[in-house]
Amino acid sequence: MNRKVPRLYFLLIAAGLALACTNARAQVTGSFSDPLSPAPDTDPRQPPHFDRITPPSLAQSDATSTFTLRSDAIGKTGFDSTNARKKRKRRNTPKRDAQTAADPQPSAAVETPPPPPSRYQQPVPPLGSSALAAAPGTPPVEYGPIHKPPKKRKAHPDEPTDPYAPLGLRTGSFVIYPAVELSGGYSSNPTGSPNGKGAALYSVEHDLHVQSDWSRHELTADLRGSYTGYSPDETPTLSRPNVDGKVAGRIDMSRDTNINLDGHVLVSTDDPGSPNLQAGLAKLPVFATYGGDAGVAHRFNRFELSVKGGAERTVYQNSQLTDGSTASNADRQYNQYGGALRGSYELMPGVKPFVEVEADKRVHDTEFDFTGFQRDSKGVAASAGSTFELTHLLTGEISVGYARRTYEDPRLDDIAGLIGNASLIWTVDALNTVKFTAASSIGESTLPGVPGVFYRDIGLQYDHSFRRWLIGSAKLGVGFDTYKNGAVESTGGETTTVCSCTGGSASSGTTVSDRLDTRYSAGLGLTYKLSRSVQLKGEFRQDWLRSNVEGVDYTASTVLLGVRWQH
Repeated sequence: MNRKVPRLYFLLIAAGLALACTNARAQVTGSFSDPLSPAPDTDPRQPPHFDRITPPSLAQSDATSTFTLRSDAIGKTGFDSTNARKKRKRRNTPKRDAQTAADPQPSAAVETPPPPPSRYQQPVPPLGSSALAAAPGTPPVEYGPIHKPPKKRKAHPDEPTDPYAPLGLRTGSFVIYPAVELSGGYSSNPTGSPNGKGAALYSVEHDLHVQSDWSRHELTADLRGSYTGYSPDETPTLSRPNVDGKVAGRIDMSRDTNINLDGHVLVSTDDPGSPNLQAGLAKLPVFATYGGDAGVAHRFNRFELSVKGGAERTVYQNSQLTDGSTASNADRQYNQYGGALRGSYELMPGVKPFVEVEADKRVHDTEFDFTGFQRDSKGVAASAGSTFELTHLLTGEISVGYARRTYEDPRLDDIAGLIGNASLIWTVDALNTVKFTAASSIGESTLPGVPGVFYRDIGLQYDHSFRRWLIGSAKLGVGFDTYKNGAVESTGGETTTVCSCTGGSASSGTTVSDRLDTRYSAGLGLTYKLSRSVQLKGEFRQDWLRSNVEGVDYTASTVLLGVRWQH
């Protein structure tokens, strides 16, 4: 009996403690007795505590303060020490209402207020945004997600901006780039003869480039002209003009079919030392060559096929002689008709190999020239090469091939040989540029028994930018002029071979070689760009001619200083 009393006593004590704990918990959940005390904004079961954060900017500015109070521990009343701008209440839009209906907010019993804006949580606008410098009175800007990140600036942009490049004149849908250049200097041998005398010279040049600005089709025009004069101007007069103009147009019939049209004109004179000139001239006769081409090009995926045809006319001015008389050059005038077929394949982006075949016919105004030879001829040429459009590396075209020209007169031999054409620009880097040119053609001749002249020219130019406004240039060139020989004619039963070396004749059995004139040139130039519109230019050039004919070699030095105006 005495043993059961302690057990009952302990049970009564446990029941009393449980009741006391229940009353105490109920008293905590109730309201405070003091009406001036604020109601807590957090759940007492989850008391506020401190979290360790290390924002990058805070770690650099204040390394001693590494703790911050949780935003859910701030009450609805009291002092706000964050000094943050209060957010405006957003309007309810249909999209936001639909999102709210799909994801309703928690009830008021467990609602947690949104955290106040912090300087580490505010969205930062992208660079260049108008919100960084908004004008007073502009509506607030809401920053949404950035769908496309801004493009990174390239160290070498595709089209670098030249601060000294001309701006051009805009007229409607065309942009015109005019330029005028005035030069003066001295030449030690303007006549190109072995014993030539020096003379002062002046030159007036003009350039005009026109470019269309259309979404489809294209039209471009380039017109370059110059006039060179000498003082004192001896006989024959060396002053002469030079005009080279081209107009090219492209009509886009469809995405893969284009119609190409172009026209060209060339006005110039023969070189003063050319053997094609007559003796006793008072001034150099002027000739003009003009014509045009039309063609169609179609692309079959990577393969492109083009065909074109054209015609051109060459006319000569009558020669004025020192005795006051004139001599006709009608026998040098002719019409040329021709066509070309070209196929190319885009091997890789920027590299397009091609094969081209050409044919033409020349018909002179007179059946026989003043020496009694028929100059009408037919020509064919085939070449293979490639075009290049490699950004920052190589741009242009190069080809090699074979050409042959056959003459109507059986006394004139055919002219045949290798040909090469090139126009390449290699951009080594931002400061250095290399240009390579090559050209081959078969020209007419007035020498008795000489069917024509095979011209081959190669040029190399190197440009270096010491500064953006100071450009240095070095030029090298070599040319080969081959006067085909070996025409045979019969006179009174005796066979003679016409010699183009001396313009006379040699008896049968004498070995006569072709006349070969080799031209060399080297030059240095400097361009100082004062602005986009004005440039100062200087150039020194040295020319040599070496021939297998005696009494023809010469050397000439030229110095030029000029100013160029462009827009």
